[in-house]
Amino acid sequence: MIHIENIHKTYVTPRGRFDALRGISLEIGKGEIFGVIGPSGAGKSTLVQCINLLEQPDQGAITIGGQVLTGLPESQLRQQRRRIGMVFQGFNLLARRTVAGNVALPLEIAGVPASEIGPRVARLLDLVGLAHLHDRYPAQISGGQKQRVGIARALANDPDVLLSDEATSALDPETTATILTLLREINRKTGVTIVMITHQMEVVRQVCDRVAVIDKGHIVESGPTARVFAAPEHDITRAMVSAVTASELTDETLATLRDRLGQARAESGQDARLWKLGLSGQDSGALLSDLSRQFDLRLSLVQARIEDIQGVAVGTLFVVAQGAAERIEAAQIAVRQKNIVLEEVNHESATA
Repeated sequence: MIHIENIHKTYVTPRGRFDALRGISLEIGKGEIFGVIGPSGAGKSTLVQCINLLEQPDQGAITIGGQVLTGLPESQLRQQRRRIGMVFQGFNLLARRTVAGNVALPLEIAGVPASEIGPRVARLLDLVGLAHLHDRYPAQISGGQKQRVGIARALANDPDVLLSDEATSALDPETTATILTLLREINRKTGVTIVMITHQMEVVRQVCDRVAVIDKGHIVESGPTARVFAAPEHDITRAMVSAVTASELTDETLATLRDRLGQARAESGQDARLWKLGLSGQDSGALLSDLSRQFDLRLSLVQARIEDIQGVAVGTLFVVAQGAAERIEAAQIAVRQKNIVLEEVNHESATA
């Protein structure tokens, strides 16, 4: 659906040249909700402006639905932009127009006959749950309702793509959740492809099918959301994932476990280790049961945090493994072969 190939964008500032995008390439499938996340200054906003060609990239190509947009004359580009809806962080509603009038604006600009505008606006307001507020003005509605108007307006021309540029960052958590639920429902009902530009990993977790992480103008990691949350590969990704799914042991708990591991080694003459397992879609109970039986290990669950991310169980387990050192090693190999992330925490072997 959206093909982004080797996009570069450089700005000349009083302080010199700034490379905002450095060879960005992405494939976004039809009907996906795709997240682009990164810290401030990473290049997110520049990327979204290049997707709809509000900014012309210095190099590379943007293709949407088989149509190459880069290099089109302005008249043709205006036509193609109607296929792309935009939802903004600051709502950008016209204060002197009613809710219905704001939604009607892009239809008027596109030259849609007046007889068609009313029914289409009514349908869109019903879609976003605001049919009862059609005569209100922006000053008379809440922030969440303003964003719903913005979404309805972005959908006015039946776009193939909906770009959301930090659309929830000005909203409180409860309102954010309702807006994300609305976007997911719209995606399912209309099949519109949604690109979510955000710095909030919580947004990605709730609504995105896949995600790309951008830092300093580069895509540093991308993949299915559940996979990225379960096994982040880049330092930036790990930091952002940890901020919303942190499951770490306190220093006090670690000290207690060290004593417990040392006592277990002394009493049994066998090894004892603390594992940190990152699961994505695996049944944790079945995994531990199978490992215990197959490798003759005693496995004790210390702490667990499992969450549903886009229908996939993703989480972290801390497990104490006791048994013969060679069997623990073999079990660790078997776990990693299942593409499960396994870290040893404060490992000291029985023979050390």
